[in-house]
Amino acid sequence: MTNAQPLIVHIIYSLGTGGLENGLVNIINRCPPERYRHAIVCLTESGPFAGRITAPDVSIHELRKRPGHDWGMYWRLWRLLRRLRPAVVHTRNLAALETHILGLVMPGVKRVHGEHGRDVNDIDGTNRTYRRLRRGLSPLIHRFITVSQDLRGWLIGDVRIPERKVVQIYNGVDLARFDLRGQARMGPDPSIGVRSHSDLTAPSTPLVIGTVGRLATVKNQHQIIRALAHIISVRPRLRSQLRCIVVGDGPERAALEAEAFSRGVAEQIEFTGDRGDIPDQLARMDVFLLPSLNEGISNTVLEAMASGLPVIATDIGGNPELVQPGVSGTLVPVGDAEALGEAILELLDHPARRQQYGAAAKDRIQREFDWSTTVRAYLGVYDAVLGRRTAEQGAAPHKE
Repeated sequence: MTNAQPLIVHIIYSLGTGGLENGLVNIINRCPPERYRHAIVCLTESGPFAGRITAPDVSIHELRKRPGHDWGMYWRLWRLLRRLRPAVVHTRNLAALETHILGLVMPGVKRVHGEHGRDVNDIDGTNRTYRRLRRGLSPLIHRFITVSQDLRGWLIGDVRIPERKVVQIYNGVDLARFDLRGQARMGPDPSIGVRSHSDLTAPSTPLVIGTVGRLATVKNQHQIIRALAHIISVRPRLRSQLRCIVVGDGPERAALEAEAFSRGVAEQIEFTGDRGDIPDQLARMDVFLLPSLNEGISNTVLEAMASGLPVIATDIGGNPELVQPGVSGTLVPVGDAEALGEAILELLDHPARRQQYGAAAKDRIQREFDWSTTVRAYLGVYDAVLGRRTAEQGAAPHKE
């Protein structure tokens, strides 16, 4: 590869474990190398997802930003960008948004900003300072990309970003990786996790519920524990039958384990920690749960649906754009553990409905969420801001 292809510099907080990072890696790996080159700038440090990059010649740079306002970071970033000479700078989420101020001294660089979900300190998107920041920097940003229609509507209606600048592109799914067709559900695995029990694979187990994600406040996995406690309180016999798998790690893990013990459901829950075999973990489940306080577009929901699982999710953010109640799953109010528990019981009582929802979920993902569609849309945005005409002219998901 030569340097003839335009360089896109992606600026993110880090390459740690998460949906945003997963999406970035997948886009870079699937982008035709003859179209664009890529570099990643981590405001803090790199992370485990760096090892997943398979595309050639992708450089990764760490700015090692200090906590709080590290004004020296902007100087380091400016010098780095002058050396890299990007055609496009693409930032993602609030943590990287402020770096667009460098557009004042680098006017020739095209700038794109992605909104992948609300900030942990601004779950409902009402923080006035953050809104003013987005609005104030918008003249320097040529295109905003949102992963959901919900976020697009919020940027246009609430933040007041010009509609012509805002493009919505859904995340994609590796359909082949999550195609579990023909595989029997594996059920709980007593060999994995901090606790294991001989009865986890007992034939009497009728249903395995589970979730995948970072164990963080916004993901609200505490609601699963409370829902499980509710289920057992109204149907005590299910204590020996119902099991829950929690895949992932994060700052809330100790608190989640403590709550499981305090509510008397520790024997029913398996915390696996971070796993590299997510398709296999999903194959162990019968129902997927996502009780988040907010979501852009959940990669784990997409992957669960691609695996043929019915989904119970909170009625918030981009979740209603994926989960169709009565078709592919159920939506429940945010923070309502009893409603979550009752939705689980409903699917427990109707196995045919579980199969029907799972089949509909898989069918929709296969029709609408292939990564190739997502990558074409991103290439369309890059081509548009650079004014490039390619063989795929017309694929851009917006009008100039």
